Amino acid sequence: MPLVQIKGVGGYLTLQQKQDMIRKVTDAVLSVEGEGLRQVTWVTIEDVEPGAWGVGGQPVTADDLRALARQDPTG
Repeated sequence: MPLVQIKGVGGYLTLQQKQDMIRKVTDAVLSVEGEGLRQVTWVTIEDVEPGAWGVGGQPVTADDLRALARQDPTG
């Protein structure tokens, strides 16, 4: 029974985005493990309080993530 646990900064993703992520992650897992496991594949998304999540020693908030998401990685 596959179990995928995802943690992220609270307040960043909407409920719709979380539901889309659950569907897409489930599809990705089943593309490897087999469609027969769909009914027993669990995906959970846990929100971590903004500021209680850090990268490189710095706290991260939902606003920080939004700013990163707007950046063009191609420069």
